[in-house]
Amino acid sequence: MKHWLVKQEPSAYSWDDFVRDGGTSWTGVRNYTARNNLRAMQTGDDVLFYHSVSDKAVVGIATVAREAYPDSTASDGDWSAVDLKPKRALKTPVALDEIKRNPKLKRMALLRLSRLSVQPVTAEEFREIVRMGG
Repeated sequence: MKHWLVKQEPSAYSWDDFVRDGGTSWTGVRNYTARNNLRAMQTGDDVLFYHSVSDKAVVGIATVAREAYPDSTASDGDWSAVDLKPKRALKTPVALDEIKRNPKLKRMALLRLSRLSVQPVTAEEFREIVRMGG
């Protein structure tokens, strides 16, 4: 099993929207590295759901429900989407500032590739974020 982090602006599609919908197709990714990360996702992989821009915090855990397929929102190019389902909210959101202060997370892609919307997370990083979130 691999672990991932996806970013979403809560004003566009929040964790609450995601839970209300019972899952979603993760479409609209237009960065080649992020697209390749989507293509590497496998059914059952765990995914950290990160609110970007305003909240800047990991708020929940999702799971990959369907592996990569062509993104229907793409009018041109070779883009992919995956289906995600909510697993559970974190008891306490884990803020970016907390992540930055934690020495166990100093190599996390979130800190090095801050604009990448879909990124890998190591098993150790995943466990630490979940621990921090209760």
